[in-house]
Amino acid sequence: MSGSAHSQAGDWRPTTTLAQLRLRAELLARVRDYFAGTGALEVETPALVGAAVTDVHLESLRVVDDAAGGSTAGYLQTSPEYAMKRLLCAGAPDIYQVCHVFRAGERGGRHNPEFTMVEWYRHGLDHHALMRDVEALIRHLLEPLRRCGPSESLSYCDAFERRLGMHPLHAPVSALLEAIERAGTDVPESMRSGAERDEVLDLAMGTVVAESFAQDGLTFLYDFPASQAALAQVRGEVASRFEAFWGPLELANGFHELGSAPEQRARFEADIARRCVQGQPVRDADALLLDALAAGLPPCAGVALGFDRLVMVAAGAGRIDDVIAFPYERA
Repeated sequence: MSGSAHSQAGDWRPTTTLAQLRLRAELLARVRDYFAGTGALEVETPALVGAAVTDVHLESLRVVDDAAGGSTAGYLQTSPEYAMKRLLCAGAPDIYQVCHVFRAGERGGRHNPEFTMVEWYRHGLDHHALMRDVEALIRHLLEPLRRCGPSESLSYCDAFERRLGMHPLHAPVSALLEAIERAGTDVPESMRSGAERDEVLDLAMGTVVAESFAQDGLTFLYDFPASQAALAQVRGEVASRFEAFWGPLELANGFHELGSAPEQRARFEADIARRCVQGQPVRDADALLLDALAAGLPPCAGVALGFDRLVMVAAGAGRIDDVIAFPYERA
């Protein structure tokens, strides 16, 4: 992409090695081998979609159509979730997809704006059963290459109480901030007055709690706060959602999927309202997903796994640039 704003002369070489490219290819083949063995159907859905996500924690990349006077042609998908759920509503069996997804503003040692995701859905499972499926896939990929220690599963609340000594949903926000500081994390000045609980919990998770997870195996964290449900079902104070970690590195995020169109519409509307308050770009709700949910989503659970991060674990790499051919600056 010579001439683009983010390119520099002389940076044409890949940031990874041929050995790492071969490792990626081997792991991709093993992904497909695993799903073929479980009877899941591989599907493809559009990367260019008509509706951006409303989630306040994600920003979609907008695509401009120069041939149509610079109008918006759509958005690059942040996940194939909405389209895959439409397939489920239309009668698809267990399905999976390996695809590139795009998230604006995400760049760092573990992030690239374009990355590879493995996403799949299983009929009739809840998030606990899907955690075991995730573990089976990851062991299928990693165990020929490196040691995988025993996995651990614990609730979000138990993880906070074990590491910080307090309940994340009931403790005062000020007490949570003090506990974070006692654990050795500097609290930004902007969070010292009026910080929202979820903002504080995210800081604690990223800097203290996840850092305590075992370094040589998987940790599954389940039953997140209901305020962090995203597209998962809610049960009282908690959401039927889990994340999988290797050490402190998040690998996967899964849900016992919400099938209610009215509830999903309400969540979209709450996201849109919060975007307005925070000065973020306003995004319309995905009407096609809502129509599909109204037609009926079968009981299911779904999960998205960051494939590049899984390759990092397999290779013992410290940066995402070490396992992809061309990161954003060289794309």
